[in-house]
Amino acid sequence: MTTRQPASPVVAFLVATAGIALFSAMDAVLKGLSLAIGVYVALLWRNAAGILFSGALWLRRGPRWPGRAALRLHLLRGIVSTVMAVLFFWGLARVPMGQAIALTHIAPLLALFLAALLLKERIGRRTVFASLVALAGVATILYGQTQSQLGDAALLGALAVMASAVCYSYNIILMRQQAQVADPLEIALFQSAIVTLLLALAAPWLGSVPALVHWPAILFAAALATASLLLLGWAYARADASYLAPTEYTAFLWASLLGYLVFGEVVSFWTVVGAVLIVGGCIWAARTPRIAPATVETSL
Repeated sequence: MTTRQPASPVVAFLVATAGIALFSAMDAVLKGLSLAIGVYVALLWRNAAGILFSGALWLRRGPRWPGRAALRLHLLRGIVSTVMAVLFFWGLARVPMGQAIALTHIAPLLALFLAALLLKERIGRRTVFASLVALAGVATILYGQTQSQLGDAALLGALAVMASAVCYSYNIILMRQQAQVADPLEIALFQSAIVTLLLALAAPWLGSVPALVHWPAILFAAALATASLLLLGWAYARADASYLAPTEYTAFLWASLLGYLVFGEVVSFWTVVGAVLIVGGCIWAARTPRIAPATVETSL
């Protein structure tokens, strides 16, 4: 039996925000890989490399095979994550990065209601209002980006990204459920392994081995993804999904910064206004913490 120590909800909020930052960095690396070697190949080998990182840590700690309930959640989240990732990066290839990230921010708002429906969590009124403020920031950014005509391909890409966001809203709930029955190392390992196996089903038709020059980026993306999963797993074990969901809005801030530094994307006036609303909403949510149970007993 393993007992998780209590932690301040604000600390859990900050840790989750750090996890989102690392995942945004991984998105930037994977976008570059997708342009170079294709979406499918980049996703397949990034997740395969993730098995090495999380697997090594899992073995070092002392492997413990998960129980039936944990395995069911690992499999379910792996399926959802696979669909989510394919839709997102397919769409990302057809729309600007800023617009894609903005569209994904419908996920935390959906997660609030899914948390109430599936986890029976009590959602505070101020948390809902804070999420709506952040969502208004996303809408402001999206308004500024819809001034240019992007064509039918961009519309299909936007629809794919929004479908991915719906999947991700459920993924947020699954993170909370997983955190109650498994530790972060186990979650990270089984996430990478299941997604890799599912993607590998299409390898005979779509797969190839990347050139040696691309492997440093693949390994770096895998390391970022593993660290992100560990941080998010730790945070979601210690605070409600409805409380941590607004941290997802910070992804746009990280994406804007990385887009400027890596791809030379200029941040517009509308982006700045929207970012202020997003940050304001997240700070507001962080000041009204919902405290998870002090200890969680698991059968790890």
